[in-house]
Amino acid sequence: MGIFDKIKEKLSHEFIDIVEWLDYTEDTIAHRFERYQNEIKNGAQLIVREGQAAVFVNEGQLADVFTPGTYELTTKNLPILATLKGWKYGFNSPFKAEVYFVNTHLFTDEKWGTKNPITLSDERFGLVEIRAFGTYAFKIADPGKFIVDIVGTDNNFTNFEINEHLKSLIATRFTDTVGEANLPIELYAANTSELSETCKEVMQPEFSSVGISLEKFYIENVSMPEDLKKEIFEYSRIDKLDLDKLTKFKTAKAIEAAAANEGGTAGAGMGMGMGFVLAQQMGGMMSPQMGGQQQSQQAPAPAVPPPMPQAVQYYYALNGAQAGPVPYEQLRSLFAARTINKETLVWKSGMDGWKALQEVEELKSFLGGNTPPPLP
Repeated sequence: MGIFDKIKEKLSHEFIDIVEWLDYTEDTIAHRFERYQNEIKNGAQLIVREGQAAVFVNEGQLADVFTPGTYELTTKNLPILATLKGWKYGFNSPFKAEVYFVNTHLFTDEKWGTKNPITLSDERFGLVEIRAFGTYAFKIADPGKFIVDIVGTDNNFTNFEINEHLKSLIATRFTDTVGEANLPIELYAANTSELSETCKEVMQPEFSSVGISLEKFYIENVSMPEDLKKEIFEYSRIDKLDLDKLTKFKTAKAIEAAAANEGGTAGAGMGMGMGFVLAQQMGGMMSPQMGGQQQSQQAPAPAVPPPMPQAVQYYYALNGAQAGPVPYEQLRSLFAARTINKETLVWKSGMDGWKALQEVEELKSFLGGNTPPPLP
């Protein structure tokens, strides 16, 4: 072997003849193949494994992209690079090109969250603040676009680097989406699945513009201040309950409490109020019986009894809502139970408008000012 043959053999070993990347990490998205200033040999083998893509870049310009497989690097397999290099009739010498391997598998369980509270306007509660967090999954759908637009000249692009960009994008689009949804505040936490799908559709074009596919997007929790939660729960209960039944229930509970505290002034007043009601009710039940006995002694009872008089019904305002109608006796009970007071607005048929209880003549007796004088 001559001296020139030895030099030729030595130089041929310096040229790279196998281009491949073994990924031993779980967070690397793009890796630039390092040649240590050696050129790629003509006819070298390119090995692209499953879950990878190889991207050739010539002086900052995107050239050829290879999917999983084994290739022999020739002008036939590198049509774009051959055009950029000006190889019209093939080439026999080594060549230089930047080769990036892109990890195309699915990156899962990536975390996102709102750094600052989101301010929303609700028709019932005014301006409110919420926070949200969840997970998402993505993969590289267009390796060439991703290398040119995102990676640039970074020789080892990791998951951490792209996540910072994606989290900011997600937080911005999430804020816009919930602001435009204009839902009642309690429905954000109750409809996370539907809201997740909507957000995914809104964000997908932003991800695709840089070669990334947003595969999954989940909202795990929408939180709000504790005092706002209590207001929502209370509003929900009131909205579902019959106010008239609620008033009667509270009255019954107040009577129980008053009976347990017989020595108290409130208990005495409550007992007197209920005593009046029971006396009137019992009197109404006994009067027909007594009247019937007297008539049986004097004359036979008529075949058809006279019509019963119509009891006056009162409406009253409770917690900003109309309640009733209730009869006079029940209204007195509500006053005795302190469910209503002298300032409570009331109305009955024949009145030209709502008036405070203390301004209605027949209801002034509730206030205790019409106590009869002692018997002579």
